[in-house]
Amino acid sequence: MSGSGGRSREKTCCGSCCTLLVSLGVVVLIYWAIFQPHQIRARVDYAELSNLTVSNASSSAAAVAVSYHVAVNLSLYNPSKRVNIYYDTLDAELRYRGAVLSPAATATAAASPAEFYQRRKSAQVVSLVFDGKGVAVPGGDDVGRQLEGEVKAGVNLGLELNVDARVRYVFGSIKIRQKPTVWCALSIPVPSVPGGMGILGSGDRCWVKYR
Repeated sequence: MSGSGGRSREKTCCGSCCTLLVSLGVVVLIYWAIFQPHQIRARVDYAELSNLTVSNASSSAAAVAVSYHVAVNLSLYNPSKRVNIYYDTLDAELRYRGAVLSPAATATAAASPAEFYQRRKSAQVVSLVFDGKGVAVPGGDDVGRQLEGEVKAGVNLGLELNVDARVRYVFGSIKIRQKPTVWCALSIPVPSVPGGMGILGSGDRCWVKYR
């Protein structure tokens, strides 16, 4: 009899836990439907390119080495009417035709502010800074040679900004974690003289995807 009673208590306990979890899920869904948090929007307000040099990489004859300084002002907008957002981390990479020009730069090293709280219907500008010193760009698919050609031709340099974020949507006491990725195409003029600066006054709206 005692064994049967123990099993009954276990079933009751499991049933109560399942009911509680389902109830919490329903509450979250109701809150989500009422407050309707929207995906963040992003755009590049400003970008500058300086200290740009391209040379043959010593490690491989098929690669080129690039040095540069790139600073980007990225505007992040929270379009939600009722939901605020905590930005916990921002991990940024600068790329050229898919090839990484910088190590993955953590928010604490490359972004200002590193963490912030964003109210509903508001924008926040994040400054990202990348400094590359002799970064080897592989010659596979002629990526390195294409980079070298664009720099020598003095045309706009097509760069890609990739930012992986960790955020929390906050409504009342409920917080929902999300992982949006922001991708921006940057077309920055190559400096016309050595030591000069190329400036992108404003860019197109960036692409945002939630993982």
